[in-house]
Amino acid sequence: MVGVLSREAALAKAKELEVDLVEIAPKAVPPVAKLIEYGKMLYIVKKKEHAAKKAGKSLEQKGIRITFRMGEGDLERQRKHTEEFLTKGHSVKVQLVMKGRENAHKHLAYEKMKAFTVSLSEFGKLEDLPRGSGYQIIAIMKPIKAT
Repeated sequence: MVGVLSREAALAKAKELEVDLVEIAPKAVPPVAKLIEYGKMLYIVKKKEHAAKKAGKSLEQKGIRITFRMGEGDLERQRKHTEEFLTKGHSVKVQLVMKGRENAHKHLAYEKMKAFTVSLSEFGKLEDLPRGSGYQIIAIMKPIKAT
C-alpha cells in the first residue's frame, strides 16, 4: 500500500521498481491502480476465471438409463455409477426405458424404478415421484447435502 499518489509519482514509482502501473478500478474516486507486472496480473485474472468456471460445472445433470428386463449385474453397475454421480454433487436423471409389450406392464416398471431409487436413498433423494412419459419412466434424484 503506497497510498494516494499523483499520476506522475505513481508512474515514477513503477519505473523505479521496474513493474507496470495497472489501473484496477477506474471509476473509483480516486482511481485505484496497482504496481504489478501486467503479465502476472493477466495470469491471476485467468486463474480466477478458470476456478469460477470449474465451480459452475458442478451443477450438471447426469443421466442413467435402465431397462425393464435389465439383469441384476447391469443394474448394480448402473447403481454404482448413480451413487458416484450423487456423491460428487450432481443431480441424476434416471430413465427406465420400455419396449414393445413391456408398456403393458407399467406397474412392474414402476416397482423396478422404486427399488432402484430406494437402493440409492442414502446418497440422494427423489426430487419428485417417478412419472411416465410415453415409453419411459423418469425420476430425478438430487444429492443429499453432507452435514
